[in-house]
Amino acid sequence: MDFKLPARDENSNKGTFGKILNISGSKYMWGAGLLSSLSALKIGAGYVVLASEEEVLKHINAPEIVLAPLSKISELDASVLLIGCGLSTLRKGIFETAISRNIPKVIDADGLNILAHTDIKLDKNSILTPHPKEASRLLNCTLDEVLDNMEDSVRKICEKYNCITVLKSHRTIVTDGEKIYYNTTGNSALAKAGSGDVLAGMIAGLLAQGSTPYEASCLGVHLHGLAGDLAKNDLTAYGVLASDTIRYIPYAVKKILTEEV
Repeated sequence: MDFKLPARDENSNKGTFGKILNISGSKYMWGAGLLSSLSALKIGAGYVVLASEEEVLKHINAPEIVLAPLSKISELDASVLLIGCGLSTLRKGIFETAISRNIPKVIDADGLNILAHTDIKLDKNSILTPHPKEASRLLNCTLDEVLDNMEDSVRKICEKYNCITVLKSHRTIVTDGEKIYYNTTGNSALAKAGSGDVLAGMIAGLLAQGSTPYEASCLGVHLHGLAGDLAKNDLTAYGVLASDTIRYIPYAVKKILTEEV
């Protein structure tokens, strides 16, 4: 793995390690907001504000996460935007307002579905994290066309949307349009609901700490898979939940730190 973890200065505070605005969750998928927020914090982000519907916020019992209603997002300061995990539905106006911010962005899940039906232009600091079905919507093609040529598909999304693209599969591919990274960590334990939310949060957390969008994407994918591998070793591929993967993030980070010494 050629990418290094962002530095941790001892002379620091929570603001040093970034403030994430996470617009995620919906009535029947409030867990997506929780998982994506916790994974961002677990990988080292300093501060996460989860903005969502009141129905979502009343379920969140993690004291480390700051909560805010969607009506307040224009008032919330942030260094990184994460949007889309478990949103289900979101007014286009809120989406456009959020991604118009000139800050690095991670767009996942239903954020991608909104993007596929708009002509919004993204900046190069944006990261899209589709699975193959979402990729087919972004490219307006069939699922089989994506599955038959994953590398070509990830490059096409990158070119169409002027962004970093993380095309998720059992061997996730990341590209910025020039460089390309093929991930080698991970296993079937990660084929569980909520796994993508954890990955999106991890990438956002690395962005918040100063990693470049491409570095954050590659390192986030690698560490997510590694956390899944470590969890599988203890719990088997059958028994790992997305929340278990979050618990193993520090052990994955520790393994990388040991390799860097």
